[in-house]
Amino acid sequence: MPDILAEIVARKRLEIDEARRLRPAAELEAQLPGAPAVRDFVAALRAAAGIGLIAEVKKASPSAGVIRADFDPVHIAETYHQHGAACISVLTDEHFFQGHLDFLRAIRQAIPLPVMRKDFLLDRYQILEARAAGADCVLLIAECLDEETLPDLFHYAAELGMHSLIEIYEPANLDRVLALNPPLVGVNNRNLKTFVTDLEHSIRLNERVPPESLFVSESGIRTREDVIRLEQAGVGAILVGETLMRADDMGAKIRELLGRES
Repeated sequence: MPDILAEIVARKRLEIDEARRLRPAAELEAQLPGAPAVRDFVAALRAAAGIGLIAEVKKASPSAGVIRADFDPVHIAETYHQHGAACISVLTDEHFFQGHLDFLRAIRQAIPLPVMRKDFLLDRYQILEARAAGADCVLLIAECLDEETLPDLFHYAAELGMHSLIEIYEPANLDRVLALNPPLVGVNNRNLKTFVTDLEHSIRLNERVPPESLFVSESGIRTREDVIRLEQAGVGAILVGETLMRADDMGAKIRELLGRES
């Protein structure tokens, strides 16, 4: 496991223990009947005209530091909705990405698009947290999850009505992901060891993913030409964060990426 990822995972395990101490799982389970009804994340992506866009609300990252200083998560999500995003991804990790689960709660109440909790999810407790907060989907990173934990979290999320976007970087993880017949498969174009991005990484792995699983290309998508390249390779959806967060006009950048200039 890359050093930065190992550091994140180690800290996350401590955070989970503390969260469970402060709010037992039974307390979260009691909140589920009052949680917002699940919206269909996959259907929203498949219904998009052209490639489906998962637009990400992301204040900072370990490699880039603060990405957007004037950070208003609800306003950002509303802009994404108004300009053509199909779904919203919300970074909820506090220490490394300056996110918060409260951002997801507020966004889920403000806009009608399906919302995904993006974090380093290692335990059922975090899946439960996500659903209680109103998440419609969760991110599961195969590189963080062993042979038993990945299917367990995937099936638990499904029990709670949510989809999972299962992300990989290493091609060696693809077979165990596909064994779950997941509705969503994501490939991170960023090598977490070098932080170099390469869109060809998605294009190569997309050839191995059956059409029943909607393929999502993540990271390093910056221009309309990048999107066209992925579309022509058969990629069904893209997850874009930093490119949008750095844009002076986020709405215009979405329209540019999706080829909707007018």
